[in-house]
Amino acid sequence: MLSKCSNPDCSTLFRYLHEGKLFRIELDVANEATGINPEAKKPVRRTEFFWLCRECSAEMTLDFKKGVGVRTRPLVHSQAIAS
Repeated sequence: MLSKCSNPDCSTLFRYLHEGKLFRIELDVANEATGINPEAKKPVRRTEFFWLCRECSAEMTLDFKKGVGVRTRPLVHSQAIAS
């Protein structure tokens, strides 16, 4: 359950969806941990939701790195190229 901004350095509490940006990330669940046959061909997936407050979402985004998990990273602002 969402309770606060996913930025570890931010303590803004989650109250409304429109106050920030919601992320839906599909995570693979280790078959051993779920008790499901590890030889199953289809991986077990779980959907988790993460939220960044308005201030944090203006400066960063979230991504998932296998072995690390969900983390924040700076947003890359594209600049218009003048002709």
